Amino acid sequence: MGVIGVGRMGLPICARLAAAGWAVSATDLRPEREADVRAAGAGWTPDTAGLVDGADVVLTVLPGQAEVEAVMAVAMARLRPEMTWIDMTSGDPRTARALVADAAARGVEALDAGLGGGVPAAEDGTLQLFVGGDAAAVDRHRSLLRCLGRVEHVGGPGGGRLVKLLVNLLWFGQSLAVSEAMLVARRSGLEPDVVAGALGRSAAASAFVTADLPALLDGDYRDSFELERCCAQIDALAGVAHELAVPFELSETVRGAYRAALERYGPVDGELRPVALLEERAGIALRDSA
Repeated sequence: MGVIGVGRMGLPICARLAAAGWAVSATDLRPEREADVRAAGAGWTPDTAGLVDGADVVLTVLPGQAEVEAVMAVAMARLRPEMTWIDMTSGDPRTARALVADAAARGVEALDAGLGGGVPAAEDGTLQLFVGGDAAAVDRHRSLLRCLGRVEHVGGPGGGRLVKLLVNLLWFGQSLAVSEAMLVARRSGLEPDVVAGALGRSAAASAFVTADLPALLDGDYRDSFELERCCAQIDALAGVAHELAVPFELSETVRGAYRAALERYGPVDGELRPVALLEERAGIALRDSA
């Protein structure tokens, strides 16, 4: 098995698979990652071509769409009939479908498996995998996928990427709506922890309110993911919505907020940097320690 991309998510995925007994080799554009890969119990291959030539199953765990296209420009020609390619990158579902079609023309099974959960979930095998592709192919590789977390087969090619981006979009939107509400409460003199607890026990409760808001109140803007990547994901969904001629007005507001944060702060890490911009505009923080 080969893993292409051993960054924040790829390295713990590599380690999980190796610990489960899979014979894993990995590659990355950064040769300095070799030591970490070997420490994770996997082998190292210097380049994409060599890794694909030596694998029956190839996983791509890359930062974004551009990186997938660059890698597959090399890998696609080397994929062989009866191989399997599983893409775990968050990217445009339309491009995923096109790449899957290219792979299928070569007799290659292809799945897209968007990853729900961050680095800790990748490390302990509790990711949520939104998988798109043929049901029989999903079943054939279910034991591999289960090493990484819960498998959600959501539909055909591109479906995994699409659902992953929809999950992220709704989470981004919740972060903004909840933060605006908390700023109103804060300016009104209410205690943030008290309000957050009440929201968590109310009809307004959500995974964001119960799991993410406490960390946000402590000034955690989720710096494990790049703001620019968040914008690219929302842009991809906007393109899908436009092609399908479905309303996207509320989501365009979210898109605008993330674009404004990117313009204000630049390409920094932080999925929740738009909340910092709300605080800046309000002239108050969600709490004094933020």
